[in-house]
Amino acid sequence: MGILIDTCIWIDVELGNLAPVDIVAVTGTEPVYLSPITIAELKFGAECALNPAIRQQRLAALARIRMKPVLRIDETTGEIFGSLAAQLKAGGKSHRPRIQDLWLASQAVQHGFALLTRNVRYFEDIPGVQIATV
Repeated sequence: MGILIDTCIWIDVELGNLAPVDIVAVTGTEPVYLSPITIAELKFGAECALNPAIRQQRLAALARIRMKPVLRIDETTGEIFGSLAAQLKAGGKSHRPRIQDLWLASQAVQHGFALLTRNVRYFEDIPGVQIATV
């Protein structure tokens, strides 16, 4: 097993809202993974910072986080994404406003990993996602 960590968790650690020990309390000895989606979201947040000091702080946090192994997005991830999006649509929900979250969920499902998040409501209706919370 492994754990894919949602972007919001990384942000909360950097802001001091969560301590690394809080994360370890949930992940234990399970390997922790990073998604290219999270890298994109964090890079976007850093590049959009108007204050140069905040931009540098965010880029430094991204560099620390990138030491974690990164899962690849491949054909299987794409097929799972398409299936999950279709299932949401069949249930009367649109996948469009939450594409990034659906990609994270697709990776978690693909690898049989739990998805550690504080935004449970973003994932609870996505079939097959194992959600872990802090």
